[in-house]
Amino acid sequence: MQNAKLKNYLHLHFLIFIAGFTAILGELITIGSVPLVWYRMLMAGLLMLLYIKIVKRKIKVDKRTMLKFFAAGIIIALHWITFFEAIKQSNISITLAMFSTGAFFASFIEPLFYRRRIIWYEILFGVIVVIGVFLITHGELKYINGIVLGLVSVLLSSLFAVINGTFIQKHSATVISFYEFVSGVFFLTLFILIFKGGFDVQFFTLSGSDWIYLFILASICTAYAFIGSVKVMKLISPYTVVLSYNLEPVYGITLALILFPETETMGVHFYYGALLVLLSVLLDGILKNVISYRHNKRNRCKTD
Repeated sequence: MQNAKLKNYLHLHFLIFIAGFTAILGELITIGSVPLVWYRMLMAGLLMLLYIKIVKRKIKVDKRTMLKFFAAGIIIALHWITFFEAIKQSNISITLAMFSTGAFFASFIEPLFYRRRIIWYEILFGVIVVIGVFLITHGELKYINGIVLGLVSVLLSSLFAVINGTFIQKHSATVISFYEFVSGVFFLTLFILIFKGGFDVQFFTLSGSDWIYLFILASICTAYAFIGSVKVMKLISPYTVVLSYNLEPVYGITLALILFPETETMGVHFYYGALLVLLSVLLDGILKNVISYRHNKRNRCKTD
């Protein structure tokens, strides 16, 4: 069991690194945020369908469950739109820094869905993360639009993570992801038809590099990462998943500094903030392991 948990934690952090790389792709892809997400969900959905056909997985669900999946798909579509738009309104560093507030939102959202009391140290770590974000964004209010969009995006992401944590108890990650992608494409198609004047030739005219980056985004950073992030919730709580994803800014901004040093260079406050974020993730993991160990020890004593 411990080895399984360790593998899941390592897998989780590999997925977080991929998530950080997603922001790099968002900077490289030249199309707008809405068509970007439409292409991402369409391509990921087709790849998921191909995988389903290969493994011959049954995907039939009842109408009530399908509606739940569709609602979650709309949430993730809105999350991605605000995420990529935040990058375009500010930069990678500011957008990813906002994701550190995910644990703060999750500490309130998760108890509502799982009907449990709010745990004091989740609030504490959430506050520490908020302080870290304040340090990271210190003096960067000129990017207020990106900051606001980033906060909206992480709120939607936290809500989505908790909702998926309830789905995985009864359904496979593949089935969940497939229906969420389908609903996202359907929702965005209606949005484009109603509010963007429909599809035109320019919408489907992309550069070669955009097609390559979109395929990487849809395959590795979406289809693979999506299923993987849902699967790890079987052994890791949604709160810990969200809190661990606070390392996404650290990974992503490090990559951004290497690839775009002229626009992504950060001041000393960023490193103080990033250290606080990392500290909160480590303390959460240690504290949860200690509490789990003590709980298991008490249970063993009662059975002896």
